[in-house]
Amino acid sequence: MEERNENIATDICIVGAGPVGLFAVFEAGLLKMRCHVIDALPQVGGQLSEIYPHKPIYDIPGYPQILGQELVDRLMEQVDPFRPGFTLGERVETINRNDDDSLTVITSEHTTVKCKVLVIAGGLGCFEPRKPAIDGLSEFEGKGVAYMVRNPESLRGRNVVLAGGGDSALDWAIFLADIAAKVTLVHRGDTFRGSPDSAGKVFELAKAGRIDLRLHANVTALHGDGHLQELSIHTHQLPLIRIAADHFIPLFGLTPKLGPIADWGLNISQSAISVNVADYSTNADRIYAIGDINTYPGKLKLILCGFHEAALAMQSAFKHVYPDEKLSFKYTTVYGINAF
Repeated sequence: MEERNENIATDICIVGAGPVGLFAVFEAGLLKMRCHVIDALPQVGGQLSEIYPHKPIYDIPGYPQILGQELVDRLMEQVDPFRPGFTLGERVETINRNDDDSLTVITSEHTTVKCKVLVIAGGLGCFEPRKPAIDGLSEFEGKGVAYMVRNPESLRGRNVVLAGGGDSALDWAIFLADIAAKVTLVHRGDTFRGSPDSAGKVFELAKAGRIDLRLHANVTALHGDGHLQELSIHTHQLPLIRIAADHFIPLFGLTPKLGPIADWGLNISQSAISVNVADYSTNADRIYAIGDINTYPGKLKLILCGFHEAALAMQSAFKHVYPDEKLSFKYTTVYGINAF
């Protein structure tokens, strides 16, 4: 699916291949506007595919429950008739405005995309995991140490140590209790920041002997020969101990960074792009911002809100792509999907 082309021309360039960016492709397709999508990650799906592919989502209309990756897969099916292009694994670095007021987007790998409209759907920007200060941590990255669970099946039958007190640590501890040979959850406190329901389940699993719960504890060192084999845990009550570990996954959250977006001349407020709520346009002509990347009074960082923003932004973008045509709103129930 990944496409690499140094010179691409399209109607709309969308930065961000998360659910909101993908839905913008669909809304643009309904209006006969072609899209090219760029994302720094090597696959589509944004945060959902990268961080929460197997976590259920409960607030997507029409789906009482849907897994993150399943939602991405469904959105890819939805945009398929409109044949969008993708440049994946490249970060947008520069935006230049052309003499005809169109835009040229340049990526980290020097791919250029000339477009009439730019839509920024970059979530919270670029994400970097918060890494705990532990001796030997970087030495074992990719050799037993990871900062997210991408494929739970790779942990089947293994000794897995999680660290953290938030929802991710709790949810993965519960999930992996049925997969891993042993799950150890290390937390520096005795109460959790995650949901009380999840915390209750973890305590129940620990009581049943299915999770090794280490409270008031910290991982202090990692040990192994080419791959992680053991780690040291310090607790308030006990002396330093070593336990076997094939995998160590510290889940202390991600730090969002705007990256180059902060240098594009857009109005930035609290690390997000200020937009006009009439159509989610930015202060720069022909540039829109939708999804978690934008901010406005009453903003809710929900996928369904991003879908709404995508629909209105594409309706507004039509005038830039077809300046000589009048847009008349049409229901899909009347005209259906007309593929390119």
